[in-house]
Parts: sequence; structure tokens; C-alpha cells
Amino acid sequence: MNLPDGLLDGSWTLTAWLLFVPLALFAVWQAPWAVLADSVRLNAFLGMIVALILLWQMKAGIKPGLSLHLLGATVFALSFGWALAFVGLCLVLVGVSLNGAAGWQAFAANALLMAGVGVAASHALHQLVRRLLPPQLFVYIFCNGFFASALAVMAVGVVSCLVFAAAGTYPADYLTGEYLPYFLLLGFSEAWLSGMLTTLFAVYRPDLLADFKDAPFLGKK
Repeated sequence: MNLPDGLLDGSWTLTAWLLFVPLALFAVWQAPWAVLADSVRLNAFLGMIVALILLWQMKAGIKPGLSLHLLGATVFALSFGWALAFVGLCLVLVGVSLNGAAGWQAFAANALLMAGVGVAASHALHQLVRRLLPPQLFVYIFCNGFFASALAVMAVGVVSCLVFAAAGTYPADYLTGEYLPYFLLLGFSEAWLSGMLTTLFAVYRPDLLADFKDAPFLGKK
């Protein structure tokens, strides 16, 4: 994550931009911008962006591009839906790139790996939980907050390793032995942080969650 310029060759960088631009435009079109008219939701949106810029700066790594940091995609998606979450994480990446922690040429690749894969995995798991499991507070917090966030980070790790191996950036055996296993530990940390925030929002500020309805969970009508 946080790829520098030049790590992927020109064809991969161009492909990333060709995929990113229409996806970004679609997200902007689908985003429920009206929710940000509420000052509380707007402050939460901007606050998450600032907090994640700081978190993404605190990373550990062994080689260029092989860095690890918390993601925050699941909480963002639960709070604002997939489209605003994708836009928000792209703004986080803008802040990180301005600070020199990621390359501008690699912006599209970084956005697809971290914002795209992270939000897609979180949203897909959230929809799966809604269809298959009962609407209970424990299910919402544990599955959407803890479990989904861990799997989202692991999905980013798996896709990143596949891209690096396919592009010939690093050998596949090196990635599977020296980089991918650490996403299991990162997933635990992500699950703890995201689960804690989801619990706090669900109990004290359900209005900060995009589709959280307290009636099925708390027995209200």
C-alpha cells in the first residue's frame, strides 16, 4: 500500500488510471451528497478524512510499496455508503500524497487498491450480512464492524500481492512469505479499531451510520 511512483511500469500505471477515472466519476454521481448538508454528518465526514490521513502516515514497511497501515474503509462505508466512502478515501490519499507518502503517478493504483478494494469488500460483506443474518445489534457490530473490517484489509493485501506478482515487481514466493502474512495481524488491529467505533456509533450516535435503524435492534417502533 502507498505505492511510490515508478514501482509499477507504465502499462500498469496507465491501466490503473483507465479503471480509476470512470469508477471515480460513477462514485461521485452515485454519492448521496445531500447527507452532508447536515452539519453533524459533514463534520464526521471531514473528521474521518483528517483522522485517516494521520493513520495512513503511520505505516511500517520492508520495501517500497510493501507498507502496512490501518485502512478505515469499513467504518467509512458503514457511515456514508460505498460511494461517499470511496470519494472520502480518495481525498485521504490526496492528503497522503501531498505529504509525500505516496506517488502522484501511482495515485490511481493506490486508490484502486486501498479505496476500491477496501470499500468493495466492506460493502459486499455488509450486503451479505443483511441478506443472510437477522437484524440484531450483536450481528451488526460483530459482522459489519469487526469481521468485515478484518476481511477488507486482508482483501487489500491479497489483491496487492497479486498485482505485484503479476507486474513482476516482487517474486510471488517473497510476497507470500514476507508480506502477505502480516495482513493477518493488521486485520486484527483493523477489526479492533473499526469494531470499537462501530459499537460507539451504534449505541450512542446511530445517526452517524448510513443505514442503521435502531428499531430492529433495540425493540423500538
